[in-house]
Amino acid sequence: MKYDLIVIGSGPGGYVAAIRAAQLEMKVAVIEKAEPGGVCLNWGCIPTKSLLKSAKVYDYVKHAADYGISVDGEVSADLGQMVERSRSVADGMSKGVQYLFKKNKIEVIKGLGRLKEKGIVEVDTDEEKKELNADHIILATGARASELPKVKIDGKKVIGYREAMTLKQKPESMLVIGSGAIGSEFAHFYNSIGTKVTLVEFLPAVVPNEDNEVSRQLERSFKKAGMKVLTSSSVETVDAEGDKCKVSVKTKKGMEEIEADIVLSAVGVTANTSGIGLEEVGVKTEKGKIIVDDYYRTNVNGIYAIGDIVHGPALAHVASAEGILCVEKIAGMEVEPLDYNNIPACTYTSPEVASVGYTEEKAKEMGYDVKTGKFPFTASGKASAEGAREGFVKLIFDAKYGELLGAHMIGAGVTEMIAEIVVARKLETTGHEIIKSVHPHPTMSEAIMEAAAAAYDEVIHL
Repeated sequence: MKYDLIVIGSGPGGYVAAIRAAQLEMKVAVIEKAEPGGVCLNWGCIPTKSLLKSAKVYDYVKHAADYGISVDGEVSADLGQMVERSRSVADGMSKGVQYLFKKNKIEVIKGLGRLKEKGIVEVDTDEEKKELNADHIILATGARASELPKVKIDGKKVIGYREAMTLKQKPESMLVIGSGAIGSEFAHFYNSIGTKVTLVEFLPAVVPNEDNEVSRQLERSFKKAGMKVLTSSSVETVDAEGDKCKVSVKTKKGMEEIEADIVLSAVGVTANTSGIGLEEVGVKTEKGKIIVDDYYRTNVNGIYAIGDIVHGPALAHVASAEGILCVEKIAGMEVEPLDYNNIPACTYTSPEVASVGYTEEKAKEMGYDVKTGKFPFTASGKASAEGAREGFVKLIFDAKYGELLGAHMIGAGVTEMIAEIVVARKLETTGHEIIKSVHPHPTMSEAIMEAAAAAYDEVIHL
């Protein structure tokens, strides 16, 4: 069975690469051991956003009186129904990917794929083992939840993100280890529906990859919402033998014992690079990830790797961009390498967090003389009308040339606003060009124009 391209894995990197290759008239096969769409679509990005939407609706109903609406009777959160809706959304999206495969005449083979030798992939299906031939093979096998040595996941009381998405009953209490996007989103979700949540972060700030001011604002928002937040803290032991988990946490003030019904370990992901034949064909790796060039070529001709198994941000939109770029290069198109300094990052808590480019601290470390503009949503008419006054937009410019070095936002809807900055940076837009670009009123996005104006002492509404 001969193909132009075989893709191992059908996550946001793999399925997008396969479809783009089919558009370029390649004969394509996709090998997938689980559900089409991968972790992101089935167990990550999509179902978690569905849960978070349920939490937002619940919050709206609880605060309906703030908007002049009376709600009779008791309002309660039904976790089982929320999970059922979430799974239904994920299932629908997975079927959508299957439709796209069929539409683009892509053959899908269910099974475990591994490199056997150059140009040959062995697939272990339920019925048999088969060998497929291709001139080009893209590895897009994604990642799985990491596990701390001291915190063993049992899937019942000590859980990972998959179990957190499918709990049948709302826990009375939960301790979340790790405040990156996964940990913060689940902490926010469960806290929103009434679970007593403790969030433990080893580093000095929550969402530690974000700008310091953003991290501080999110921590304040979490605490205001009733969450307990412990930064510069580490989980030393978890005793899950009794009715509740007994967790020993080393904090800045000393050891603290915390009881919780559930412990959620959200300490990042580990690349799925074992068992896929890398050693057999001589593909080089470094620190558990596959080494590739700017066009995702490995050291073995005809074998490529994209997404969470290569160095770079473990984000769905990054994997998709890498997949498209890789395939277009294979097809002989003129393409430019991905600019990893212009990749947006989003965390869908409440308030939301979004960023791209350098933080103020990093820009100064790089030697830039910076101009910084910040506009709070307390000064935004739309934010006041929405009842969403928490947060701000912060922009960092190079003082010499006006180059937009970075943007950091926290507030309602900022994950939708960040794309404006990504495009602006791609087009090398300056601060004055943003100021002179008329933004609609009233909108949350006006804060971008106002933040740029603040950097140049031209802000009107502050």
